[in-house]
Amino acid sequence: MAGNRTVTSKGLALGAALREARVSAGHLNLSRFAERLGRSPATLSRWETGQRVPRPEDVAQILGVLGITGEPFEDILALTHDTGSSSWLAVSLPEQRRHLEALLRFERDARRITMVTPLLVPGWLQTPDYARAIMTAGGAPQDEIESRVRTRVGRREVLRQTELTAFVGHAALVQQIGGRDVMRKQLEFLLNRGKNVDLRVIPFATDWHPALEGPWSVIEPAQGTTVVYLENRRSGLFLHEEADIAAYREAAESVRDVALSTDESMRLITDEIHNLER
Repeated sequence: MAGNRTVTSKGLALGAALREARVSAGHLNLSRFAERLGRSPATLSRWETGQRVPRPEDVAQILGVLGITGEPFEDILALTHDTGSSSWLAVSLPEQRRHLEALLRFERDARRITMVTPLLVPGWLQTPDYARAIMTAGGAPQDEIESRVRTRVGRREVLRQTELTAFVGHAALVQQIGGRDVMRKQLEFLLNRGKNVDLRVIPFATDWHPALEGPWSVIEPAQGTTVVYLENRRSGLFLHEEADIAAYREAAESVRDVALSTDESMRLITDEIHNLER
């Protein structure tokens, strides 16, 4: 609701979208733009950082001054609804699109990301051929596959300055997505990942651990509120409550306890590459 003092994932997404729209329109000076709106710079800053949630009419005014119309207008305005919820669930296709846009913004602003993926290589570590194979076999519309691949691979470019920790299940290394050649090149890419990526493999020979419940990400910004992101085939979910964040941080530490070291993980990946070359 307007003036909401609780920082929520949807409020953060709304603020980031407003900030991005302002900068993209060439209004780089927040104070001058606030003056044009007849608002104080402090108010506009709190809106853009998600510390306060503007009313729908406030957002409409901002977008009008920026000259934003059509679908972009509707997408940003839709973020003003139900901003005080303890989570943000996306099921419909329009809401899933807004979820993806928010996820990309959260990732771009992140200082640290911890991702747990028991069955697949994490999206931002996938090669184009690996990502394309998943989307093709998964039934993505043929005319959207290439743009989706570019979006997924492009996520890696904006994360070069982000500290990334990936806990990847051993199953992800042996599932031959796209065939042996595609999988071999994917594993080779993991060996040559950036220095900012700490990749740990979760071996088969472990007892129960939280990664067996499915994939999740903990996204921590340089400043502001940490969010957890979970997704499945039909929906996505953002969590931002302190208890939820604490639970997933604890779960990540439990996964770390059973995962191989970085060096052990690289040796295992090398072994799997050799298996594919036989």
